[in-house]
Amino acid sequence: MTAGRNGRARAMSQINVTPFVDVMLVLLIIFMVTAPMLETGVEVNLPEVADAPGLEETKEPIVVTINRSGAIFVGKSQVNDPEKLTPVIREMLARNKERAVFLEADKGVAYGQVVPVLAALRKTGVTRLGMVSQEPR
Repeated sequence: MTAGRNGRARAMSQINVTPFVDVMLVLLIIFMVTAPMLETGVEVNLPEVADAPGLEETKEPIVVTINRSGAIFVGKSQVNDPEKLTPVIREMLARNKERAVFLEADKGVAYGQVVPVLAALRKTGVTRLGMVSQEPR
């Protein structure tokens, strides 16, 4: 409130944006910290390989994951059977045939569980397949 010419108090007509800016900066910091946490996929313990060639960076690779229990995931969506994987991948490749597919398998998964997934990917006509590993610590 400010005093007018005749000494009476009148309302101030200006908006104070400082509290608004403070709140927005706090929200921005919160979102910057939490956003990377939302990007996580399925947790797998990748095998370690020394001197393996790196996978090329692509804009949107299709990530197929086999976790320790043998469950198959495309991104974060679970696929119950390798045979059901084929139509899912075909649909994703319909938009872009050159899209890369990355296969992540937990190092505790038996080779016999990985081969049917590789066969299903081969049926889809995948031309660019990379197998994901990590460098030794």
